[in-house]
Formats: sequence, structure tokens, C-alpha cells
Amino acid sequence: MKKPRVLIVEDESSIAELIAVNLRHNGFEPIWAEDGDSAQREIDAFLPDLVLLDWMLPGQTGLQLARHWRKDPRTKTMPILMLTARGDEPDKVAGLDAGADDYITKPFSTQELLARIRAVLRRRAPEAVTERVEIGDLVLDTATHRVTWQGAPLKVGPTEFKLLGFLMQHAERVHSRAQLLDKVWGDHVYIEERTVDVHVKRLRESLGAAAPMVETVRGAGYRLTAQVSV
Repeated sequence: MKKPRVLIVEDESSIAELIAVNLRHNGFEPIWAEDGDSAQREIDAFLPDLVLLDWMLPGQTGLQLARHWRKDPRTKTMPILMLTARGDEPDKVAGLDAGADDYITKPFSTQELLARIRAVLRRRAPEAVTERVEIGDLVLDTATHRVTWQGAPLKVGPTEFKLLGFLMQHAERVHSRAQLLDKVWGDHVYIEERTVDVHVKRLRESLGAAAPMVETVRGAGYRLTAQVSV
């Protein structure tokens, strides 16, 4: 069985080596890059299954790298887990807005790191859901991983695709953030509810004119509805 390849982008060699040792012992194949340029060379040579990306790097920051990779079609869906010593809420949100799937604040335990890596990889795995869902002019097809609005294709990120799929399959029902974390993310023991808000915001941006279909129900959560004029 092929081991998942994890690219560690971290300028502190002692931290990178500790992470690499733990990943090897737990069935992963780690590769280390100490800055953005070497990380890009590794990605050009192979596409990793996941990137552990440090926020503070010499040269380009982790945020800049994440934004760059999200704009490139080849790396657009590459899972990114940000490593940061910044625990402030605005910094965490900035990391998610830049395209990271999740973040982990230093210092962290090996168990927490492995749990987050596995959760991100599970999120990216194909789901057993209805292949095609249509709500009004919005169509989601899991077989081709495409979303269309009035026949035009929309660019939707992988986590947002999964979130949209769940909301469309349970249209008109209100789901709390905790329920969405449980149903969409699966293992949310380390994921904060604020993460849901960031991904909903990103989903609405992707939907464009169809964004009003994703409604915020104050004090309750979110729902997808066809009962709006968009």
C-alpha cells in the first residue's frame, strides 16, 4: 500500500526532523523543505498528499505560499495544514482565508498533529454520496466533482464541495455549526466551529450569483434553500 507523502515546509530543522520521525513511525512518507523555493521544487517534482506549511518562513511566508498554490490549477486542491505559533483568532482566520484546510498552533502534541493530518486526508477522500444533486439551477455531480449554476461551471474548493454536497442533500434543513463539523468534517475533535464560518464564506464566494441559496439562520446555523430569487 502506498504511503501518503507529506511535504514539511519548516525552516527549523529540529522541528522538521521531529515531525518527520513521527510521520515515518505512523505510516507516512515525509519530505522536508526549509523554505518556499525548495518547497516549490519538491512540488514541481511530485504532488504531495498533504503539505505541513509553517506560517513564518524565510523569504515567502506560509500565507503567501498558500495563496500562490491555491491559484495554480495543479496545486489548487492540494491539502494544506498550517503550522503556526500564532494563536490569535484573526491569524487563524487569515490562514484559512489564504486557502489552508486547517491549522495547528505550536507547541502541539504528536497525537494532535496526526489526528489533524488524518482528518484533512479523510475530508479529501471520495465520499459515498448521491452522485448528482439538483436544487433549482444549482447542480452538484460527485462523479465528475463539478458544480454548475444555470449550466455554467463554478470553481469550488474540495472542502467547500463536500460542504455544499451535504447542504444540497439536506436542503431546507437548518444545520448548526457543530452538526456540520460532525457530518462534513467527520472527526472534529480539534477543529473549531469558527472554521465552518470561514468555509461557508468561501463557498458563497465560489457560488457567485447562487450565493443567497446558502442562508445564515441567526442563532441556529446554516441551510441551503431553493426558496430565494437569485
